Amino acid sequence: MHRIRTQAVIAASPEAVWAVLADFARYPQWNPLNLEAHGAAVLGARIPMVFRNLASAKPGATISQTVTLVDCEPGKALAWAGHVPLLFRGRHHFTLEAVGGGTRVLHGEDLAGVIAMTFSKTQIARDFVPAYEAVNLALAARVAAVGG
Repeated sequence: MHRIRTQAVIAASPEAVWAVLADFARYPQWNPLNLEAHGAAVLGARIPMVFRNLASAKPGATISQTVTLVDCEPGKALAWAGHVPLLFRGRHHFTLEAVGGGTRVLHGEDLAGVIAMTFSKTQIARDFVPAYEAVNLALAARVAAVGG
C-alpha cells in the first residue's frame, strides 16, 4: 500500500474550507486533480468523478469513476473511496483542523491493489505528491476568492 500525505494551512475557517471542498459542481473551476464531480456531499453518496491519471505517461489522461463518500463531516473531514476489484483501491481524504486563525488541511490518499503495487516510491514522490500539493494551493486560492 502507498500512503500519500500532504498538508497546508489556509487562512480561513474550517467551515469556509469545507464549503469549497463540498461544492463538487465547482471542482472544474479550481481543482487541478479532481476535474469533475457530481452530487451532494452526504455520507454514503455515490459521486461520479473524473480525475487526472497521475500514473499515465500520456499528458492529460483522465480516469472516470464513481466513488463513495466514506467520511463526510462538515467543517472536519471529507473522504471518498473507489475501487476496481483486485486491481485498485483508493481512499482520498481531507481532514480539517482549526489552527490559530486558519485551517490545517491534511490531504492524502491510501492506494492499494495490483495497479498501486506497480508504483514506485520515486514515482509517488515525483508524480503524485506534487499533484496533491497543487490541489492544496488551488484550494487555498479558491477559498480566498470566494471570501473564505
